Amino acid sequence: MRPLSYTQISTYQACPLSYRLQYIDGLKPKDKWYFSFGKTLHKCTEYFYKVKVPPPPSLAELLDYYEANWIAEAYESEEEEARYRAYGRELLTRFWEINHPDFQMPLAVERMFNIDIDGIKLRGYIDRIDKLESGGLAIVDYKTSQNLFTADDLGEDLQLTLYQVAVEEMWQLPVTQLTLYHLRSNTPCSCGPRDAKQLEAARGIVRDVARKIAAGDFPATENQYCPCDFPEYCPYYQHLYPDAVPVPARQDMLPGLAASEAVEEYVALQAQAKEIEERLKALRQQIIDFCEASGLQSIYGSEHAITYRRTARTGYDEAGLQYLLEATGSWERVLSFDAAKLKELLASDEIPEDIKCKIEALKTVIAESPRLWVKKLAPEE
Repeated sequence: MRPLSYTQISTYQACPLSYRLQYIDGLKPKDKWYFSFGKTLHKCTEYFYKVKVPPPPSLAELLDYYEANWIAEAYESEEEEARYRAYGRELLTRFWEINHPDFQMPLAVERMFNIDIDGIKLRGYIDRIDKLESGGLAIVDYKTSQNLFTADDLGEDLQLTLYQVAVEEMWQLPVTQLTLYHLRSNTPCSCGPRDAKQLEAARGIVRDVARKIAAGDFPATENQYCPCDFPEYCPYYQHLYPDAVPVPARQDMLPGLAASEAVEEYVALQAQAKEIEERLKALRQQIIDFCEASGLQSIYGSEHAITYRRTARTGYDEAGLQYLLEATGSWERVLSFDAAKLKELLASDEIPEDIKCKIEALKTVIAESPRLWVKKLAPEE
């Protein structure tokens, strides 16, 4: 079964048929201005906190980034877009004024997780994870909804609960604070962590939704969001669309997940791997510097040890080596094949054409390896 995300689970909970149309049949929901607005602000909060070392970006840098990354899709008019663009600048200015003075480096920003719940893969992205002075972790999720959150909103938010499950599994540290950050009012609304019973209930929801999806259980369910973007396929509304076309064939599946999902996960993991590689290089140098400064050859962690030694790679002075081996007639035996030099030779007039043809006929495939290229699609694609 393909991995699940909170968005997929909440979609299924609201209407199983809507889940099927989107995630199995491959129908795309219509673009909406509030998604564009929310994505733009989320990108800016990520930019603000995702720095290698303090300080964070200046206000001018943040607003420049905002303008450069503004998502303009789905606004009903140029006037509406201009109003929200100005509104977003106001919100980010206030966000910077509140969060810049006491800026603390987060533990992670836009962190991808992929965990296993009884054989079911659950994945997603967490906006921000902080390490508190108490040693516990704090989860922050940014929201651009219109209304400020109530205590019930915080206590019943399934997304925060699943994030706590994921974070505690990834870091093996307790989550001690959950926060929904209301960007429209720049208000962090926080509560304590979920208890063991609440966490198990959330896992139960994941298991239940996965079981029903695997069983092909996709009834239409009326809810507060009706009609959705696919009323022509809904038994409650399809009578209004007698000429609706059949659901298009969905994109071929890779084992366990849709091809489109595989593309996005591959790109996301690629970015995460780059961060991990940079961190590994930094840690390696720190360990080397420590060993050299302290004169130690071994250092120990709680469960592992690292031994440090300086090793030398030996070679030969080529001119001196050639002089000595030519005297014995052995120099030709140590020369290696150089493809670049052969290419230059074949492009010259030093070799007859018939010999060149015979050399070309000797070409053969000696190795093959698959490669992937990542392309960022233009908006119209």
